[in-house]
Amino acid sequence: MYKVNSCEFNYVYNDRVFLPYSIATLVSHVKTNSNLSQNFNFEKTFISRSKVDEYVQRCTDTDILLCSCYVWNWEITLHLAKEVKKINPKCLIIFGGPQVPNHSEKFFDKYPFVDIIVHGEGEYIIENILKEYLENKNFIEVKGIETKEFRNEAEPRINDLDGLPSPYLNNTVWDLVEKVEGVHWIASWETNRGCPYQCTFCDWGSATNTRMRKWTEETLFKEIEWFADNKIPYIDCCDANFGIYQERDFKLARKLKEESLKKGFPERIRPAWAKFSSEKIIPIAKELQSANLLRAVTLAVQSLDETTLEIIKRQNIKFDKFSELTETFRNEGIPTYTEIIMGMPGETLESFKNGLEILAGDTKVGSIYVYNCGVFPNAPMNEPVYVDLHKIKKLRSPIFLGHSAIHDNEQIPEYEDIAIGAVSFDLDDIKEMYLYSWLIQSFHSFGIFEYITIFYNQVYGLTFMKIYEEFLEYCRKTKSLFSEEYEIVVNYISKGYSGKGWNHQDDRLGDIFWPIEEASWLRLTMNRSRLKKETLSFLNYLEKNLKLNTKLEKLEDLTKFQTFLLTCEDDKREIKSENFEFNWKEYFMNSKELKNIQINYFYESILQEKNIVDWAYKTMWYGRSSKKYKFHPENLKENANIVKLKQITVKPNS
Repeated sequence: MYKVNSCEFNYVYNDRVFLPYSIATLVSHVKTNSNLSQNFNFEKTFISRSKVDEYVQRCTDTDILLCSCYVWNWEITLHLAKEVKKINPKCLIIFGGPQVPNHSEKFFDKYPFVDIIVHGEGEYIIENILKEYLENKNFIEVKGIETKEFRNEAEPRINDLDGLPSPYLNNTVWDLVEKVEGVHWIASWETNRGCPYQCTFCDWGSATNTRMRKWTEETLFKEIEWFADNKIPYIDCCDANFGIYQERDFKLARKLKEESLKKGFPERIRPAWAKFSSEKIIPIAKELQSANLLRAVTLAVQSLDETTLEIIKRQNIKFDKFSELTETFRNEGIPTYTEIIMGMPGETLESFKNGLEILAGDTKVGSIYVYNCGVFPNAPMNEPVYVDLHKIKKLRSPIFLGHSAIHDNEQIPEYEDIAIGAVSFDLDDIKEMYLYSWLIQSFHSFGIFEYITIFYNQVYGLTFMKIYEEFLEYCRKTKSLFSEEYEIVVNYISKGYSGKGWNHQDDRLGDIFWPIEEASWLRLTMNRSRLKKETLSFLNYLEKNLKLNTKLEKLEDLTKFQTFLLTCEDDKREIKSENFEFNWKEYFMNSKELKNIQINYFYESILQEKNIVDWAYKTMWYGRSSKKYKFHPENLKENANIVKLKQITVKPNS
């Protein structure tokens, strides 16, 4: 009986860890071959980063080590494999997964301890490797692999996905993990494979040869039942385009809803929605949302610059249509969020700021996420011809995994390549892009200055970028709450683009690494009174610097209105109620004339967390995509209705 070990390292997110789905799919398929099942014993998969040294010692007599590799576990997997080879030179070490490069000319020179690398889908390839291992250990006829001596032709893609056994339904995933008290397992879930799009920044389409293949409803329904019965709280849907099979995916959503409502699990699913999201996916999203399974729908644009979109082979819907789409989702009660990428070829600092200006000016757009442009090993953007054509400059950067536990990073850091230059921009430009991205996310999308900037845009015709340019100057010249945060962010950006990493932790906000824009918002909104005071100070600066003439009474009331909408940490009221001097709701929501009238606005608090860490997690980590950090003015209630609401919420004998 040959001993097979495997690894699929991941990170801890709060108390949640991913099941080793990739390894489990391989093992599950291999075990369908009775001869292989009788000759190979598959040990528990190595998952925990903190136990890597212990795992090495478990491999002293291992015959085969299977390594599932992606950007978040590459370095620790290399370390494991290298150390295993030292103590067990006869161990056959096999690498597979998206991080294994197609351009592998010097791979074995750099990593001589690896014996075989697998290109493409692994189920059939691993089966064929193990068959040959039992015979002559001569792998020259095995398709889809590469060794120090040869590279074979590709193994054809798997057409009949239902011919692959489910590692969930046969419980292979449980056979491969060591259950730990207090750990909740996350399930990766495929309902289809393939992607019809060829975005150059993404390795999804290239990794699956674009052609779409899918599992049958029967198999997927059974897996949903398994998730519920095994109390899986979170499903990470690995499809490139969930919702692309509209009728089938609606049925999947309904089944997820039924199981969740009946059994309490799963609690949440995170799909990567179809790239050309449209109103056609609304019924699917509504099914999931009706059982509280869905936080938000992604409506990704990546860039709003036509030149950039052409270069990266991305075909967005026109922004006016996109804006209508976000409004449609919002009217249906479905939160959306928008993703853009900074550092793509073709983008300039000005075109990037123009894109942010468009997003900032459209109140229908949901939460905004901005990311560095990762250059993945097998993405078209990493092809030598493409890199040379667009003069792409890359930085080897410590990978940032937002909300991961800080202790996971204490041993072996992981790295990724990010774009820091191209024909259209240089390093200084991308640092500025990052700074404006921070402003648009922390201050505009998250609501600290949202309606203030809309006011100045409507009254004085100031662009949003102009207002934020003035704000940056204010931060550089004036000591304030904002300048303190600005200095933190400038240092963070400088550190990040010097290759020192993007991890950011604040002891007050828990033992996790935060995206800087989230951490900034959390710090700035801890004290509502101070935020109001500091905001008014900036507005006085803005008025003076641009020679504007807004009355102080109006500025004070506007500032009060803006902070009133935020989920500030120190505001514990169940019903948030404030009296105002102007009709801000009608002004902003219905384009009514701004009138000096006495008016009361109120709403039920979005969150009420006594613990600061719980508040941080629920407003930003769990609540960012669904916008738990702010209240929408169109939903404000007014005046006399507050009496009725208070009567309803009064507790007996209180």
